[in-house]
Amino acid sequence: QVQLVESGGGLVQAGGSLRLSCAASGSILNINYMGWYRQAPGKQRELVARVTSGSSTNYADSVKGRFTISRDNAKRTVYLQMNSLKPEDTAVYYCNAGVTSGSSRFSQYWGQGTQVTVSS
Repeated sequence: QVQLVESGGGLVQAGGSLRLSCAASGSILNINYMGWYRQAPGKQRELVARVTSGSSTNYADSVKGRFTISRDNAKRTVYLQMNSLKPEDTAVYYCNAGVTSGSSRFSQYWGQGTQVTVSS
């Protein structure tokens, strides 16, 4: 089994910054990708950013130039640096990872979610 534990959410004023962290643990052979999704009230969950094991990244158009995703493979941790935050960034942010486990089985995992609230 694999667990994803998130931290770093909170309340910030528009224009401010936050950094989210997500650490993976458990029976892990390889982490193929790690990323962040978000879900605002009444909206569908959407991809924010993702980084592969080869360090390729992709971002939602709405966050390009403001958010930066990075990963520390040794710590099995992914970070999301969020700058110039806007009220429309308010959502629950979920960590997501595609993991090959010790049994060589590939599965997708989700964190419990962390609230990010941006006040105007």
